[in-house]
Amino acid sequence: MSTDTDTSAPTPARRAEALAAPPARFRDLLAAEWIKVWSLRSTPWTLLLSTLFVVGTATMEALDDYRDFPSMSPETQREPMFALSDAFPLMGYWTLALVAISAGAIVVVGEYGSGLIRTTTVAVPARGSVLLAKAVVVTVLWTVAGTLAATGAFTVSQAILSGRDAAISITEPVALRALAASALLPTVCALIGLGLGVLIRHAPTTMVTGIFTLLMLPQFFSIRTRWTAEINHAMVLTAWQRLTAMWVPPPGDGFYRPDVAGSWIVYAAWPVVAIVVALIVVRRRDV
Repeated sequence: MSTDTDTSAPTPARRAEALAAPPARFRDLLAAEWIKVWSLRSTPWTLLLSTLFVVGTATMEALDDYRDFPSMSPETQREPMFALSDAFPLMGYWTLALVAISAGAIVVVGEYGSGLIRTTTVAVPARGSVLLAKAVVVTVLWTVAGTLAATGAFTVSQAILSGRDAAISITEPVALRALAASALLPTVCALIGLGLGVLIRHAPTTMVTGIFTLLMLPQFFSIRTRWTAEINHAMVLTAWQRLTAMWVPPPGDGFYRPDVAGSWIVYAAWPVVAIVVALIVVRRRDV
């Protein structure tokens, strides 16, 4: 009589043990997503170069105004309204926004493109939890990067302008508001990119859609009429420009301009809506 034991089929005890295995903890998902992000060779270079670009752009803007300061009008010299625009330059932050939205999209579309998402789904059937873990990792990563970029740009630019007594102090409420808005801008954009990546699942299309939404869409809506101005005010970069503005023209100049409270609401609404829609889609759509 053969004494060999057939081990190909799981025993009832093994089946019970498998069924009783606890689901992946959320902190384990965070650790896994953190490893995935940093396993991309582009991640540290993207963060470093985008931060340096923002600081470098702010430095050049401040140096230009430092050199031009003696030729400025006495009114401008007494009230240097360019202090914040030098610290948070338009070109630098528009570029940072585009980089962030692309990086946020890659977190998702990279897995769909390589097929790794199937392995992830098999290992963790709770797709919503995986998406939330990605969102948390993206939030932490780009908030840190945005804070470093904003702090560095403000510090360097104001140090240069202080040589002309044209700097603004960080203790000024408008400076703190601008610093916070600039630090959070890449986070907002990265989460929008993450949501678009879940919806579109194609890297080039997602990035083009993100660029169109951020940069081009606001240009279609003038601030001369109320209804088009309301749409324009709902755009992320419009909100950022208002939050970093040191001075806004008074009412009655023929334009409808956004307010500070509404701009903060726009900042909060875009990423929340993007992630909520992505959660709904990821649970209903096949991998």
